[in-house]
Amino acid sequence: MTEFTPVSALVGGFLLGAAALSLLFFNGRVAGISGIFGGFLGFKRGDTLWRSVFIAGLLVGGAMLTAFYPDALQFEMKHSASTVMLAGLLVGIGSRMGSGCTSGHGICGIGRVSPRSLVAVATFMATGIAAAVAVDLIFGGRI
Repeated sequence: MTEFTPVSALVGGFLLGAAALSLLFFNGRVAGISGIFGGFLGFKRGDTLWRSVFIAGLLVGGAMLTAFYPDALQFEMKHSASTVMLAGLLVGIGSRMGSGCTSGHGICGIGRVSPRSLVAVATFMATGIAAAVAVDLIFGGRI
């Protein structure tokens, strides 16, 4: 586990909020990553440019972070790449089935005081906590 860094958390939260607010204000869109990526893959006519720019911004931001602060993304992967990709795919499928993801509901929806988002966030937080406790009890923290 890493140490708590309140300044980094505050700056990161401010930047996330500013990005979500900018997308909503200037483009009339909610910054839900699963919806943006799903719409990009679905190739909706006339609706791909802003999605492409958004996704490119995520990739360029990651590349810039790696270039200027290489230690930021160093971690030890405990699982195989195929397991991680399968897990990511399942999360993506689940977020599409649930009509949104943590960014769409958690950042934008709660900020807009959307009842649907409040229920969604409460549901996936409770499910995540229950799953983490169950895995810890079953596997003793070895996963």
